[in-house]
Amino acid sequence: MSDYGAIVQKLRDSFGTRKTRPAEFRISQLNSIVKLLRENEGPIVEALERDLRKPKFETMISEISMAINEANYAINHLASWMKPEHVEKSLVMKFDECFIRKEPLGVVLIIGAWNYPVQLVLVPLIGAIAAGNCAVVKPSELSDSTSSLLTELLPKYLDQSCFSVVCGGAKETTELLEQRFDHIFYTGGVSVARSVMRAASCHLTPVTLELGGKSPALVEGSCDITATARRLVWARFFNAGQSCVAPDYVLCSPETRRLLLPALRDCITQLYGTEPRESRDFGRIINQRHFERIRDLLSNSQGRVEIGGETEEGERYIAPTVLVDVSESDPVMQEEIFGPVLPILTVESLEEAINFINCREKPLALYLYTGDSKVVTKVMECTSSGGFCSNDGLVHTTVITLPFGGVGSSGVGRYHGRFSFDTFSHQRSCVLRGFGLEWANQLRYPPYSEQKLERLLQATQERKWSCTLL
Repeated sequence: MSDYGAIVQKLRDSFGTRKTRPAEFRISQLNSIVKLLRENEGPIVEALERDLRKPKFETMISEISMAINEANYAINHLASWMKPEHVEKSLVMKFDECFIRKEPLGVVLIIGAWNYPVQLVLVPLIGAIAAGNCAVVKPSELSDSTSSLLTELLPKYLDQSCFSVVCGGAKETTELLEQRFDHIFYTGGVSVARSVMRAASCHLTPVTLELGGKSPALVEGSCDITATARRLVWARFFNAGQSCVAPDYVLCSPETRRLLLPALRDCITQLYGTEPRESRDFGRIINQRHFERIRDLLSNSQGRVEIGGETEEGERYIAPTVLVDVSESDPVMQEEIFGPVLPILTVESLEEAINFINCREKPLALYLYTGDSKVVTKVMECTSSGGFCSNDGLVHTTVITLPFGGVGSSGVGRYHGRFSFDTFSHQRSCVLRGFGLEWANQLRYPPYSEQKLERLLQATQERKWSCTLL
């Protein structure tokens, strides 16, 4: 048996003892995660500074605080989540107890991502713990400092018989995926997601794939231009643009673009200064390969750099950049940029913008900036995306009571809050029936007759309700 096989077997043996089932154990482990984050705030901030030059402010709100909020929310609601859910019954089941029992899946695998290396490991793990599972955690090797820190800290705070952390790159991940898990949760890119799905299919393992894609920002003429520019700049350039839900391009009319460009320029200066490279509030690209990829997108772009465009290889720095005169065939429109570059494409009408979005893969997020509520309704009804947010960016991901996940190529499955608990739970259908009223079962036993059939159908068929739509 490989080392990974031994790890998984150890966790499976532990799960078999039912150790993770009691609410008390789950809550103790969730409290340990909160304790880990609070007691190691400094080292976490320092690790993310080394990996991404992520400002402390961004680390606190998008990594540490989000994970603490998720853990506390799970602790506060765990008792109600674990309760059996009773369901409606037909006449023939009237005297039976029918309910859904929430049971843990078993041993799950969580593969994190490098752009938010704390949050994207711990938030799924919180859901797995809340649901009563054992888990193997695989942080991203690209965020080396943060992953090393998590590898050191998690075994100190969590029960090592139920939770394990493994390190490594593509080779190690491939070997790990050869093991049989009861669920695989992966956050990352589409190409690796396909490999994860293929590996999972060998064991018929269910998967949650949190991916990305090109999330559009539709800027409509009735919006508040200044507020729109400020919120776009913040959402696009937060974490140096390395967010799966960042607005990846803008659609607007030529007239709106004329007003938006100077507002974007002013906002970039207000937020990051005249020299963003010197700002301590602007991060860096994760590694050389990604730096070169984004730089190549810029150099090969058919569009024109309107704002920014500067790069510094030694620092892996790419300035907050806005491109104009971009066409749909431009290289920056062929893949998710995942960096501080914002292309602007012009359309002549709202209908053209909606058609442009609908002709492409369904995005992880869709953003609309408008002062017209009718436009909001129309865009929501005429498009499909993992999430939708009007007049802001990123913030919908912080609402614990909303599901987070993609649709189509932007992902499979959902999580956050109760949805994380459900993702890592098996909803077991249960019917508890006694031996009484055996006479009523005569309708279903042979010899069959038309009279028996008619009476049985009357007792079991669902009938339409009469209702009036107002």
